[in-house]
Amino acid sequence: MSKFSYEIIETVAVLSEGAKGWQKELNLISWNGRDPKYDLRDWAPEHEKMGKGVTLSIEEVQALKTALQAIETE
Repeated sequence: MSKFSYEIIETVAVLSEGAKGWQKELNLISWNGRDPKYDLRDWAPEHEKMGKGVTLSIEEVQALKTALQAIETE
């Protein structure tokens, strides 16, 4: 498995927390020193472990925002 690095630039939102303290977070993260992107995934306390997630460009975040706003709620 190849090594990688990350730096959490900004925590945008904590969406939920599980019983074991893991939190689903939306963060702005720089992966391997690259330009930061938005990232949604579960994190262990202190960010020592992470779950699978999805990384989005700002354009993808804007498209997602538009799609979410179109969802009708009751």
